[in-house]
Amino acid sequence: MAVSKPSDVNAAQPSPARKHVGDLIRNFRSRAGLTRQDVGDRLLISESLAGAYERGERIPTTSFLKDADGVLDARGALTSCIPLMEDEKYPRTFVGWVRLEKVASSVSAYENMTFPGLLQAEEYIQALYEERVPQLSEAEIEKNVEARLERQAVLTRDPLPIVAFVIEESVLERPIGGRTALRNQLLHVLKCMQAMNHLMVQVMPTKRTAHAGLHGPFQLASTPDGRNWAYDEGQTGGTLISKPQQVNQLIDRFGMLRAQALTPWESAELIERMADQL
Repeated sequence: MAVSKPSDVNAAQPSPARKHVGDLIRNFRSRAGLTRQDVGDRLLISESLAGAYERGERIPTTSFLKDADGVLDARGALTSCIPLMEDEKYPRTFVGWVRLEKVASSVSAYENMTFPGLLQAEEYIQALYEERVPQLSEAEIEKNVEARLERQAVLTRDPLPIVAFVIEESVLERPIGGRTALRNQLLHVLKCMQAMNHLMVQVMPTKRTAHAGLHGPFQLASTPDGRNWAYDEGQTGGTLISKPQQVNQLIDRFGMLRAQALTPWESAELIERMADQL
C-alpha cells in the first residue's frame, strides 16, 4: 500500500526570496513585451515551468537566471539573485561547499555509503531522497533532486576541474532504489569515467586489510588561488573546514586512500562486471 506523503506548505506559500525573484522575472518579461511562451521558447523550457518560476512555486536554476538575464535585458538583476536561490536549494551548512565546487580547480571525495553526488543518476537520487528519514514531501524530494542534478554541472563547466573519487566496494553492491536502479547507476558512473578524462574513480576493495578512511567520508577542494578546503558531513549537518592543518591531514589521508584502492582501470573493470551481474 502506498504511503501518503505530508503536504508541502512551502509549495502553497513561497518563501519571500522565491517570491521576490519570481516577481522580478515577471516584471522584466512584461517590460520586454514577451509572453511566458516566448520565454519558454527562447530558454528551452516549458511555458508551465516559466510560470512556476514567476509564481515562486519552483526554484529557478542557475542556468535559467543567467540566460534569462540576457534574454530579458535584466542587466545583472537576475544573475545577482543566484546566491539567494542557492540558499533556497541547499542546507545552510552545505551551500558554502556548493559555491566552492563551482570555482574549484580540483574536487575529490571519499564515499563509503553512497555514490558521490556529482556522479549520481536521477533515478538513484530520487530513491535516496524517498528513503530519507524523516520522510520528505513530494515537493521537497523534487526540489532536492533538481538541486543535485544542477550541481553536477561542475563536471562539465569551463575550465574543467580535476575530479577524483574513492568509493567503497560495498557502495557498488547496495541496491538503493532496487536492482535496476543500481545497474543503471553503475552504468552511469562507467559512462562518466569513459567520457571524462579529467575524472578518476577508484574503488576501495572490502577485503583491504589497510584502510586510511575508517573515520568516515569527506570531501576536498582546491581553488585557483591556491587555498584548500574540506567538507565533513555528519548525521545532523556538515562542517566546512578551512584550517590548513586539518585540511592538510585530510589531503594526506586521501592520498593514502588512493594508494590503497584499485587503480581507475581496475575499478572500471569491476564496475562493469558488477553491472553485468545485475
